[in-house]
Order: sequence, then structure tokens, then C-alpha cells
Amino acid sequence: MTRRLEDARILMYSHDTFGLGHLRRCRAIAHSLVEDFRGLNILIISGSPIAGAFDYRARVDFVKIPSVIKLRNGEYTSMEQHIDLQETLKMRQAIIRHTAESFQPDIFIVDKEPMGLRGEVEDTLAYLKACGTTLVLGLRDVMDAPHLLDAEWKRHDVMRKIGRYYDRVWVYGPPDFYDPLIGLDVPSQVRGRMDFVGFLQRSVSHEPGPEHRPKGDYILVTTGGGGDGASLIHDVLHAYKEDPDLTHRALIVLGPYMPGEQRQKLLKKGAKIPYVEVIEFDNRMEELIAGAKAVVAMGGYNTYCEILSFDKPALIVPRVNPREEQLIRATRAAELGLVSMLSSEESCLPPVMAKALRELVHRPPPSQTSQALRLEGLRNISQIVSDLLEETGAQLTVVKG
Repeated sequence: MTRRLEDARILMYSHDTFGLGHLRRCRAIAHSLVEDFRGLNILIISGSPIAGAFDYRARVDFVKIPSVIKLRNGEYTSMEQHIDLQETLKMRQAIIRHTAESFQPDIFIVDKEPMGLRGEVEDTLAYLKACGTTLVLGLRDVMDAPHLLDAEWKRHDVMRKIGRYYDRVWVYGPPDFYDPLIGLDVPSQVRGRMDFVGFLQRSVSHEPGPEHRPKGDYILVTTGGGGDGASLIHDVLHAYKEDPDLTHRALIVLGPYMPGEQRQKLLKKGAKIPYVEVIEFDNRMEELIAGAKAVVAMGGYNTYCEILSFDKPALIVPRVNPREEQLIRATRAAELGLVSMLSSEESCLPPVMAKALRELVHRPPPSQTSQALRLEGLRNISQIVSDLLEETGAQLTVVKG
């Protein structure tokens, strides 16, 4: 059942400096909303260099802003090395503002970074607030270790600015999983605007599956964007190479952001190991996860939602730098029995990794090990958006089918 709108517009912002998580989260929300509301148009502002590699449903489009890369040390640099970072940031800020002025959204949803990269969204927030646009901040279930997030936000006066600009704060997780602002001094006005909407359920398309998908059972190994995933891939390959009894097929996806030299080494190494297939990237990871027997991952937000959505046994090896987000999420999920977990120190030991992989294919799915399996985020967001649009005077008509 969908609802028809005469005309409504949602603008989304995804800064996208490292990995694929922000764009994929925005895209999942956008696709769900246009399915629920006919007459709704959504535009995603994205800094991802591969934003165009993904398919978008009708009435969902994107505006590409110049790409900025986040380095392992937490610093940023322009994707185009001949352009100064400050010039790139000025271009991004101008495009964001111009897009908002032209599109005139009813709702503006900002993903994860309250003021955008280096504050590039604040000017647009001020403009849209003066126009009466509803401003929404969307936060992951886990942002970072509290002391790190607190220090970062205090340096830039972020909490005060959230209270000044944002009408709503959505947390993309249930309240009993984790509070992304735990340990921070959160003003009551900000806390009162927070909605824990739940995890964002994923689904597969009705089109033919990816050509890379192996026949039969396979373990899927994914590191998301792959920019910092070489170590985990190496650990899995090393375990297969050293343990001849490890014979369950594995499909390894390197990710589009893995550095070229590392990518070539891992492709060459994987080609020599039985039971292993290594590919560079597939833009329909949902289908690969849905078809897998089990999943090995670093545990970013989107992969975690897909593991729960398709009810797959999972082994998580989280990164701990430059943010502790993955470690916190994996630790909490392991406490609830949803996943198994290895530290990077354990993962690099071939006998330990091989044992974990053998046990993984016999592990029960999350739905059988925990009652904390709730994926209500997209449905709850749809209801909130319906209420917000009605407040703006938009005409909604229920349409069957």
C-alpha cells in the first residue's frame, strides 16, 4: 500500500569521504520512501566518487559534489590532487547551497555529520531553516567512542548547533542496542527531538542476481568500501592457504576503494588458493549477502543491517582506527549473541581464523540466537515522514497495491 502526494521533495546529504556506508544508507532510505509515497521526489547530494555506479529508482536522483578522501590518520585530501583542499571545500559548499535553493525541499536529511564535512552544510541549514524546511539529522546506531566524539563535537560547538538548526534527530538503531550520544552532555531540547527508529532493513531486487554469485553454499567475505580492508582479506586467504581442511567455498569482495597495489596482490594470491574466488566489486551486495551461507566482515553499519536482514551467521573482525564505531557495534552484537567476533590480533593467526571459519558455517542464524532482531527503521521513518509532510500541508491519498 502506498500513499500519493501531489508534490513533495526531500533533499539528502551524504558527505562520503571514506567507504560506501553513508551513500548506501541514504539510498536505502530514499528507495523505501519513494516506494511508500507516489509523487515524492528525492535528491541525494553525495561526495562519493562512485555514486554513479549504483542504480537508483524512479524519482530518486543524485547530485555529485567534488570528492574528498579521508586518510587513515583522520585528515582529508582532495580526490583530484591538483586542486587545493580548501578550493574543493568551497566548491562543495556552493553546490550544496545552490542545490537547496533550486530544489526547495520540504525535508532536508543530513547523514551523520551534523554540520557536514568541515562545516560545509551549516550555511545551507541556516538558509533552509529560514525557508521553513524541516531539518533532520540522521545518526548511526554507533558514532564513535564517547570520549572521542565528545572531544570532536566540543571543538566545533556541534551540540549547540544541533539544537539551533535541527527539528528532528533520527537514530538508525533501537534504543536498547546502543545510544550514539552516550557519555555526552546532551541538552534536553536535543534529547527531546531524538527518535530511535531502529535498524534499516534491506531487501533484494527482483532482477537477476549478480553474475559473480557462486552456485551452492559460500562464505561471503566483504570489507565494504575496502579502503582499510586488506588486512582482513589477507587473514582469510592465509587461513585457507595454511589449513587444507578448510574447504568451504569463499567469495571475497575487495571493495572499490582498496588501493590498487593491495588489490593486485590479493587478486594474485587468491587465484592460487583452492575454494576461494576473489572479485573487486559488485554494486549489489545485498544479493551476494542474501545468497551466502555466512558472512565475514568488519562490521560497518550497512553490512550489519544486511546480516540481520537476511539472517546470516556472521564473523566480525572490526577495525579500531580512526574510529571505534565498528568495535563498539561488534562487541555489543556479540554480547547479544547476534554475531561472533575476533580481534585483529586474533584474526591474523591462521589457526585461529581457520577455526573460526569452520565454526561459522555451523553457527545458527541471528534469529535463533537472540531476541534483539528488530529491523523497523524504514517503516518507522515512513510514518514520521508522513506526519511531517502532513504538517507542511501536503495532500496524501492512500493507494492500494
